[in-house]
Amino acid sequence: MALLKTNYILIDYENVQAKSLALLKGEQFQVRIFLGPGNTKLPVELVLAMHELGERADYVILETPGANALDFHIAYYLGILTANDPNGFFHIISKDTGFDPLIKHMKEKKVYAVRSISIEQIPYFKTSVINSDSTKNNSAAVDQKNSSVKTSINELIKIMAEDLIRRKTSKPGTPKTLMNTIQAKCGKDTLAADIEAVYQGLMSRGYIKVNGAKISYDLPATAQL
Repeated sequence: MALLKTNYILIDYENVQAKSLALLKGEQFQVRIFLGPGNTKLPVELVLAMHELGERADYVILETPGANALDFHIAYYLGILTANDPNGFFHIISKDTGFDPLIKHMKEKKVYAVRSISIEQIPYFKTSVINSDSTKNNSAAVDQKNSSVKTSINELIKIMAEDLIRRKTSKPGTPKTLMNTIQAKCGKDTLAADIEAVYQGLMSRGYIKVNGAKISYDLPATAQL
């Protein structure tokens, strides 16, 4: 079975009142909801969803108010999580742009991190094929945006697959070296989220399989979009 990178979802509930965790049921997701002193009432749907996730979900409750106090708590737990799993993918769900310098610094340190304004806007989902009835009810603008991002990622996957086909026996042998190869091939300015999406795309197409720390390949004669 392919080994998926763990995606850590840190939700700034003071800033974004997420009500549904329906997209986060996969085993690759870990969820932390950060609550301020004023967040005393949570939607029943959210509480039940957190309970359903079991050990993969937890609340972090800030009892003492203060300027940017919840932001500092998120940064603290983000540091703990990255130290424990430096190969994870870290998502801050918040509209607060104050997190962006921290995320930029993490990317410079080769840590995969991104801020999204909602769970639905996480790059992991924006690059997925959209089939659910609930998604069909989204606005045309969101559908168009998702489509354009998906097409762009598909093109990068095709470029990477063609490169791997040409390499014959000199292909990357581990997930880490493959991720570095994707970064080099797609360009140093490619977003970490897009690099992860290309990696996941190669996996979902069956081009690569991960067994422990090793990668095996099953590439076609020519890459297809």
